[in-house]
Amino acid sequence: MPEPILKPMSDPILRIEGLEKSFGALKATNGVSLDLAPSEIHALIGPNGAGKSTLIKQITGEIAQDAGTIAFEGQGIDHLDAADRARIGLARTFQVSQVAPELSALENVMLAVEARDGRVFRFFRPVDRDLGLTAAAMAFLSDAGLGERARVRAAELSHGERRQLEFAIALAMRPKAFLMDEPMAGLGPDGSKRMTAFLDKLRLTAPILLVEHDMEAVFALADRISVLVYGTVIATGTVPEIRANPAVRTAYLGDEAA
Repeated sequence: MPEPILKPMSDPILRIEGLEKSFGALKATNGVSLDLAPSEIHALIGPNGAGKSTLIKQITGEIAQDAGTIAFEGQGIDHLDAADRARIGLARTFQVSQVAPELSALENVMLAVEARDGRVFRFFRPVDRDLGLTAAAMAFLSDAGLGERARVRAAELSHGERRQLEFAIALAMRPKAFLMDEPMAGLGPDGSKRMTAFLDKLRLTAPILLVEHDMEAVFALADRISVLVYGTVIATGTVPEIRANPAVRTAYLGDEAA
């Protein structure tokens, strides 16, 4: 009887191998290796000071690693700066929302569309005259659930709405992977539930490497979880595997794993 044909696993869109970063005597990243597969949410968890944000900054090119490699779609990107990594499809969202508060939600997204297309920002003239640009930006706002608030200044949006605006801006860059630093930060229980549902749909647009302290959201969303402690990945696995891992329970989860 012939052997069954097994469907090969999809190649990771992002692969990090042996990443090292020191600040003086502090080893912020210590031989970190992980990957991100298409349509996956891979959560990165760990205590404060574990090195999670430093790792994300190395992936985005904001900080250069001391050793190790980062590959995106099978190609090394260590030589690319942060702007070039964004252009090839690595979209970053921040723990503190990064938007232009004096501009409307629509104008914020229009800036992102123009940046993606390599065009010069043109807000010295009425933006509504560019119907193509306006329509494209409105589509991304609608995808992020913010279409009805397009004309509102970013400064007047709620915290949760600014989060949605940040995602609309990221979507406008047509990302191939999202790097998210605590998207639930500052959201109440209802906001976290809405954000969890949004991220679950967003993975179909592009996979997500998710740094998050909200363990309820992590356990609901993650296909895999990597646990970072003092710059070292001490475990990677599925939600049940991480919940049951004694070292993870001791280092980080405690009663939350129950």
